[in-house]
Formats: sequence, C-alpha cells, structure tokens
Amino acid sequence: MQTYRKYIIVFLVVTFINSLTSQGGLEAQNDKFVVVLDAGHGGHDPGRPTKNGYIEKNIALKIVLQVGKALEKNPNYKVIYTRKTDVFVTLRNRAKIANKADADLFVSVHCNAHHTQAYGTETYVLGAKNSERNMAVAKAENEVIFLEDNYEEHYEGFDPSSPESSIAIGIEQEVYIEQSIQLARKIEDNFSGQLKRKSRGIKQLSLWVLHNTYMPSVLVETGFITNKNEGAYLNSKNGQTKIATALKDAIIAYKKEIDQNVGSSIIGLNPELEDIPLLYKDVTFKVQIAASSKDLAPKSYNFSGLSGITKDKVGKLYKYYYGVTSDYNKVKKMQEEAKSKGYSSSFVVAFKNGKRVPIDEALNTASN
Repeated sequence: MQTYRKYIIVFLVVTFINSLTSQGGLEAQNDKFVVVLDAGHGGHDPGRPTKNGYIEKNIALKIVLQVGKALEKNPNYKVIYTRKTDVFVTLRNRAKIANKADADLFVSVHCNAHHTQAYGTETYVLGAKNSERNMAVAKAENEVIFLEDNYEEHYEGFDPSSPESSIAIGIEQEVYIEQSIQLARKIEDNFSGQLKRKSRGIKQLSLWVLHNTYMPSVLVETGFITNKNEGAYLNSKNGQTKIATALKDAIIAYKKEIDQNVGSSIIGLNPELEDIPLLYKDVTFKVQIAASSKDLAPKSYNFSGLSGITKDKVGKLYKYYYGVTSDYNKVKKMQEEAKSKGYSSSFVVAFKNGKRVPIDEALNTASN
C-alpha cells in the first residue's frame, strides 16, 4: 500500500511540474501539429464573380498566407499550403497534399456570393444532407471540377452540378466530423465574438475536397464579397488581418483542447506508473471512436474487432464509444488500442453522474 501511495504521489508531483513547464518544451518531445491551409480557387479559376471588382482567389490567398505566417512563429506547428501563389490547384490535388502530409487539420478558405445583399460568415463540415441553400453552395464550390482536364476520369462519375449526385460518406470519414465541428465552432465563435460579425453558423455540406481529406476538415466562407460593405471589408488589409487572426486563434484553441484529450507521456515519469490504477471517484471514462449518422449495432464486426462498444444518440448523430472505466491510465491504453485498429482520431471522453463533462474538469476531480 505504501508503494502504491508513493507512486501516486510521484505521479501527482510530476503532473504538477509538467503543468508549470512551458508548452514549447513539452511539445518538442512530440511531432509537430500539421495544418494544411487551402486558399480556395486560383489561376484561371478566380472564384465567385462580383460587380465590385473584388476577386475571391486573391482575398483567400492573402488571408491564408497571414494565418500561416502567424502559426509558423510557433515551433510546435508545421504549416503546409496547397498554394502560395496565384496558381490553379485541382480539388483532388488539394486533398492529396493534405493526406500525404498526414495532416492534423485541413482548413480551406473561401468567400461567399449571392444575388442579394446577404452577409455573414459560414463554416462548413462534411455532410450528406443538404438544404436547398446549402446545395447551392455545394454546387458552386464543387463545380471547379469542370475546370480540370479529364475531370471525368478523376471524380468517378460525380456530377457537381446535380443535387442528386451526393457523396457517400462512410463511418471511417464520419469519425472526423465531430472534431471538424469542434474547430468550426471555435472559428464561428471568434468571428461573432472577436470580430463582432454576423455568424450564419456551422453547416454540413457534400463538398468533394472535404470528403477526400482524411483528417478533421473545414471550409470557411469568410463573408460575402457581393455585399457592398462586407465585400469592402474582405478586400481590405485590415479585414483580412482580423479574419486571419480569428482563424489562427481558433486553430490554436482547437489544438489545446485536443491535447487535453490525447495527452502525452510525462517527461521523466517511470513507465511502470502507467500500470498503476489512477481511479477517479464518480467519473467514467470512455474512448469515443466515431460520430455517425448511421445507427450501427454495437457489435465487434462493425468496429474492426473492438468489443465492448456502446452508443448514445445526440441530436442527429450516434456517438460510438469503446470501453468504460474509472481508471484514467486504463482508458489511455484503450485509446491506443482503438488507434491501432484504425481509429486514429479517437479521443477520451468523461462522464460524471451520467453527464458528459470536459476532460480537464474530470481530471481535476480528486483521484482515489
């Protein structure tokens, strides 16, 4: 018992020291957080036409370059651009760049357009069900496919101009949707909070480039260049700087939140401590492996052989969990097992008295 207590004391002391250590020093032990920034359109594809002379491809590129420059000041981030100049990049190559980099995030930046004086920001994540308005946006963003040589050969019969030509979304992609929404929420909150702009919310859309990136991905419509006032704001250096800062802050906040879920080995901690139970009273930990619109039977054959699957219905999504325990060390091992089965974006969630709570709040609960 004294040995057990000794391990727990050492664990808590090192954890406290770890919390005081600079973020940069700890992150240096791990791989960099890879962000792929995608400036929409480019080259012979200028983007949405406007009467006021504002050009979407130029605005998107200027914003992306500012976001990247800000992130690159932090050694914990690696930024990859789908384009840094005025060149045309196919949708398939944008996705290919992100997948090849094994990126942690894919952020595509665009400007909206409408025949009215509509205004406000929107952030899109992958989804199969489109409203009439959303379908119009999907059609406009997907139609860049027609500008590519031999597009019929590369998009497997997908017709971007047809509302019926939806993209089939598998559960292997839907695992990223919740994390995509997590980032999208931070982006829209920054637009409405920091910048005091109208947020039109988070929406799901059948966008080819999001469908084919295998990591949390968002497409940000930074505003309507067809609106007299908002178009001028988007085209201004001041507006672009503010938008870039809001995006950068959202990415950093997202990474911080993900880090709390994923965790990392504590420097200098004896690996044997990981085998000692770290129990939290009244707290239950699970590993969330997927969030899907599909209602799947919680059987091992549906989840790469993982057993002990449970599910909750939250809104229109079914959330699938692997394992259940009050031992934080045990749930971290479960997370590694889930990752080994292909659920690379799985993360630990916590419940207290049956209600989901932030992981940091759960960990602040005194352990037994």
